[in-house]
Amino acid sequence: MNPADYRSMADDWERRATLRTRPRRWLEDDNKLIFPLSRQPLVLSATFIEHCPQWRDFVLLQTFYKFLNDVIIFETEIVDHTARRIAKNRFAVAFPPACRYDAMTVVVDEDYHALVALDFMQQTLALTGIAPLQLPAQIELSGALAAALALAPGHLRDAVELIAVAIAENTVTHDVAAFAKDDSVKPSVRGLMADHLLDEGRHATFWTHLVRLYWQGASEQDQGCIAQILPVFLRHYLTHDLQKNFDLQLIEHLDVSADIRRALSDEVQAMAFPITRQHPLLGNILRFLKHSGLLQAAPVLRALSDYLPASGVRS
Repeated sequence: MNPADYRSMADDWERRATLRTRPRRWLEDDNKLIFPLSRQPLVLSATFIEHCPQWRDFVLLQTFYKFLNDVIIFETEIVDHTARRIAKNRFAVAFPPACRYDAMTVVVDEDYHALVALDFMQQTLALTGIAPLQLPAQIELSGALAAALALAPGHLRDAVELIAVAIAENTVTHDVAAFAKDDSVKPSVRGLMADHLLDEGRHATFWTHLVRLYWQGASEQDQGCIAQILPVFLRHYLTHDLQKNFDLQLIEHLDVSADIRRALSDEVQAMAFPITRQHPLLGNILRFLKHSGLLQAAPVLRALSDYLPASGVRS
């Protein structure tokens, strides 16, 4: 992609951005779930189903609080930071004005998503009367980005940040899509996710185009350096440790016997999501790397060989 070929998404943003087109959503007081069962394995564990199913709604409620808190961190502390610097032309990687304008629409969208998440947290507290437990101060991307930047030479730090954020934005788009389709969940929550998805689909394309623009102009030496950083980023980004620690904290707040608590903790500890080519998020990540041009570079193919499927990456 040549910078002159970049087409701004400004018109699409004016027509479709949720900030422009969606009313405020209100959390329903109904019998639907506040969070999908499929997204919280703790409530599907054998011990939980047999011994404490009455705690299901509490666990889902606290998991929903964590999810909303993760959204706020992701949008305001990470994506906003990168997009805002691009928009203000304070990024080491130079982009044309149309890209910078689109970056500012991303800033507006992401801060609005954080506002909506905060609104839902307050609505949930008002509806249930149950406050969130202590929520994590960071998300997986926080640690992954820090680990990647620690390995990057000074002149590549912004490029590594750009690629890391682009990977995350493309990953979250597909993750949100599955969430929005679960009919067991409250309509307002599914609507929240559908709204988010509408914006994130546009963002995923935006970040892919920016990475493609950067990558085409990067030297072979810089491409090789970034390729060596990518596996480190992925190992930190795809970890399950933060969710596991949160679930263990949740178990401590359940009114169950010590034996049941220990059994629940053992089951959570045993849940493993090995970071191999079978990891559920890797397909989305590899598609992004293909569309952005990174997988056309031999150093990236070598660095990520353990994650690449034998049959190749699907379009």
